[in-house]
Formats: sequence, structure tokens, C-alpha cells
Amino acid sequence: MLSGGPSSTGGVNKGPFLAPDVAVVGAGPIGLAIAWRCAARGLRVVVHDPAPGSGASQVAAGMLAPVAEAYFGERELTGLLTESAARWPGFAAELAEAAGADIGYRTEGTLVVGLTADDLAEARRLWAYQQGLGLPVTPLRPSQLRDREPALALRVRGGALAATDHQVDPRGLVPALRVAAERAGAVLVAEPVRRLSDVTAGVTVVAAGCGAAALTGLPVRPVKGQVLRLRAPDGGPPGFRHVIRGYADGEHVYLVPRNSGEVVVGATVEERSDLAVTAGAVLRLLRAAVDLVPELAEYDLVETVAGRRPGTPDNAPILGPLPGRPDVLAATGHHRHGIVLTPVTADLIADLITGNAPDPLLTPFRPDRFVTAPGSGAGVGVGSGGGSGPVTSGLPARSEQWTEDA
Repeated sequence: MLSGGPSSTGGVNKGPFLAPDVAVVGAGPIGLAIAWRCAARGLRVVVHDPAPGSGASQVAAGMLAPVAEAYFGERELTGLLTESAARWPGFAAELAEAAGADIGYRTEGTLVVGLTADDLAEARRLWAYQQGLGLPVTPLRPSQLRDREPALALRVRGGALAATDHQVDPRGLVPALRVAAERAGAVLVAEPVRRLSDVTAGVTVVAAGCGAAALTGLPVRPVKGQVLRLRAPDGGPPGFRHVIRGYADGEHVYLVPRNSGEVVVGATVEERSDLAVTAGAVLRLLRAAVDLVPELAEYDLVETVAGRRPGTPDNAPILGPLPGRPDVLAATGHHRHGIVLTPVTADLIADLITGNAPDPLLTPFRPDRFVTAPGSGAGVGVGSGGGSGPVTSGLPARSEQWTEDA
């Protein structure tokens, strides 16, 4: 896409006085990974964001779950999730070496469990669909579940193992990506971009999460999610190792154990844009979590937080050039899947920028899928703009800023 290929500067960004080859709007995991990949290929890269890493990724649990999150009617998205998850082991190793940091990548797998007979029946319908796609789902009896995780409640009726569904810590991932991108030569500019016309670069990549709507007119909307963070007593590790995704009396919940002793509990999915943490959501999440793992009742509640996921009309990301604007690429709308899709998004977008033929993986996710035929009276919808940053409850207040996160 860049005429003439990579810059003749040998991959070193000489600073803001030269027009960059690539401008990335948004310094969440998607934007920073794209910047890292492009800078490593010898391009001059500038990343614009006034508050890097303070958007949706600050709230995300970091589950890499192409199997457990394979839902009815999302076959093409499932293919993209599976491809990206397959890239994660290499991506994690490369990033840890480039940044010299631990990003909390863990491979114990995920247990999906049902508390009641009705919960288990709902889970089994989804497992049958996932197995029909050839995904690795292994049903387990209650005794087999408790052999793996003795902390599970005796009431749990059954479950399954998704051995290839892993996890990473987004709060370690984003700083590592920033270090890797800057070491490769990318330059971070801590200022917002309010109009694409304000950006001077050979190619502009909009990895702006919910803010992409105002910048591009793409139909990206905020989907609120509330998440809790618990901590094991006495500073020890959590009493379970696997990610646990559960159905508990009809409430869906996930529990993500961290090496630090933290357990992430989430998450609500709300079609609204406020960032208030509500008592009802905290109650529902805690009740479901304790129903599945009773010992969590003794853990410290250290954080309640809400964030905005960037959703799209078909719940799939928007990847590729804007209609009529080959110099502007979208990399946004990842909704629940921004972390797992980080490696494949970065590779696909970097390939486009450096002139490679578009990968067929991109075809279902092109921005022009939302453009209607001329004369129909409809077109790309403009969603809510603004930042996607979280607001915390029970912690020192953070200043509200325009932030970008894919």
C-alpha cells in the first residue's frame, strides 16, 4: 500500500520532523501491535493517543478463547479467532523477548461448567455446535472437573475442557507492546486526533475503539461491561489454575486467575455507554462466582470497573481500507475479542501497509460490508464517538481523558 516500500531510513524513526510512513490512531493493544509490526519492518511510525492503554484493555480479562467464545452464527469470526489464537504462543514469546517483560501468558486451559441441570443443558447445546466445527471441546463428569479443580462447588453438574483456550494479562500486555514498539523505532505522540485531516502520513490506521465512529463514520458503538477484581487472602495464589467460564442459575460468568493472586470476575454485556458501576451487576457477578467457587467469598474485593467495548452491527471487527480512502485503514470494532485478535490483526494490517496482497482472512471483515447500494438512502452509520476508557469505583479517581483502544 505504501508506494516505494519501507522507508530508506533503515527502520529508525528519526522523529516528528519527518512525515511518518504510518500514523496509528490509538495506543491500545491493537494499535501498539500494529505499530510494533510496522516499525520492525523498517517503516517510520507515529502513534497518537493522549492516554495509552487506558481504554478497553484496562478492563479486559485477557481470555484467549476461540473455542469457548465460538457462538452460533459467527462461523467466520470463529475462524479468525482460531487463527489468531494459534499465533499467540509465538507472539507472546517474541513480545516477551522484545520488551523484556512478563505478559502473564498462561496455558492451563479453560473449564466451562454448568451449576444446574438447566445450565448444563444450555452449555451442552453450545458444545455440540463447537464440536461440529471441529473445535477441541472435551466433556467432563463432575468428578473429573473436581479432579482438575477441587475448589469447584459440589453442586456443579458437569462441564467441559477447552484445552487450547489460554489467557494473558492485558495490564502487562499493553506496556510490553509499548516498549517493543518504541524499541523498534515507533514514536508515541500523547495528543488526541479529532479529525483524520489533522494526520499527515503515508497511511493512517484507525485503531481507536469506540472513537473510530467519530473519526470514520463506521458503525462502531460502545457496549458497556462491568468487571470485578478479587485478591486471594494473605497474598497467596488463587485456589484454582484454569480459567473457569460458568453458567450459574442462568447467569454467565468467568473467573480468570492470575499469578499475582488476582482473580478477574466478569462480565456484563450492556447496550449502553455510561461507565457507572452498579450494585446489581456487582451482586450478580459475585453471586455467580461464589456459587461456582465458594472460596471466593473469602477473597478481598479490590476493584470494580466498567469499560466500553467497541461493538459493530455483526459483532465482528472492521479491518481494512475505508471505502474510497485506500490511505486510511480501519482496525477496530473487536468487541469482546480485542486481546485474542491482537496478533492476527497486527499481521494482516502490517501486510496491507507493506504492499502484500490482501489475505483472504480479511474478506468478511472489510469496512465496505456496511456500505449499502447507491440510491438506497442508507449508508455507513455513525456511532457514538469519544473514548473507551474505564471508570473505577472504590479507588482513587482518574481524570477523564480522550483515549483510544481497539
